[in-house]
Amino acid sequence: MLIETNFGTEDLAAADRFEFWRECVAQTHAPLDLHSEYAEDFRARQRVLSLGAVHVWSTRHQALSFHRTPKLIRQSDPEQYHIGIPLHGTSRITWADQRAVYGPHEIQLFDTSRACDVMCANDSELFSGIGLEIPKMMLHLPRKKLDRLVAQGLPGREGVGALLVQFLTQLAADSSPYQPSDGPRLGTVVTDLLSAVFAHAMDTEPSLPPETRTRTLTLRIRAHVQRNLHDHQLTPHAIAAAHNISLSYLHRLFKAEHETVAAWIRHQRLERARRDLADPVMSPTAIHAIAARWGFPRAADFTRAFRATYGMPPRDYRRQALHPPDATAEAGNRP
Repeated sequence: MLIETNFGTEDLAAADRFEFWRECVAQTHAPLDLHSEYAEDFRARQRVLSLGAVHVWSTRHQALSFHRTPKLIRQSDPEQYHIGIPLHGTSRITWADQRAVYGPHEIQLFDTSRACDVMCANDSELFSGIGLEIPKMMLHLPRKKLDRLVAQGLPGREGVGALLVQFLTQLAADSSPYQPSDGPRLGTVVTDLLSAVFAHAMDTEPSLPPETRTRTLTLRIRAHVQRNLHDHQLTPHAIAAAHNISLSYLHRLFKAEHETVAAWIRHQRLERARRDLADPVMSPTAIHAIAARWGFPRAADFTRAFRATYGMPPRDYRRQALHPPDATAEAGNRP
């Protein structure tokens, strides 16, 4: 099940805020020793999504240090990997005899069984980040090689790392498109992406389960399509070539998703165009220009496809979206 939990300090008395935050963090993650120069009036908020055994979170807080000590490990160890990704600010990490500083979109792996110290700060502004907790047994990767990545920074602005950061950011920002029953499926997507990030870093991608490689490849293809919707030459042939796979294999991937490649591309383009038509900022832009912007070079083709999908021509849709009927006036005109 998908379960969402939100907690923050803004509604508490200043003197109670830091202790409340300490307790929430311990329950959400693992027991930690926390310190902050802002402890007397601590500002923080966190949102946690439980996706079965996987937990995704987003957080904003004042400068804060976390200490996972040997004593706390002996007290409680959930046997999890903790992944932290700063969005605004930096994480300064000390473990064993090593130190490192990681900035926005760098993916960091922590092990609840290993001691470390982390300082998260963003100068005088709130630090913000996203991350997740996942049981170690859910990652089917060589444990010894995976342990070498602990507290190492992995790129989150390119490749599969960028897919992971984008997916977590969107999911943590808004879970409303999903049903509670979607939780396990979303947990599987997160696990697959995380496994692919680590496997790439360890150069062990062939060791991933076939279903994980397939789902990750499909996500890569979808992200590629989203980035290139404006290109009217974005065809199944071009997509297959860009990913070094055959056209027939590409079609098989999307058959498992219960839609054709071309149909999905067309739907994405129409949806982007529909949003632009309803956007007041885009109102000076001609409809044919919006169509061309999203990969429809022929206005007639766009109009026909839009009408078939949304039940009206794009011109009528724009007029209704930008100038909706005055409900009060309509009510007054009723007999």
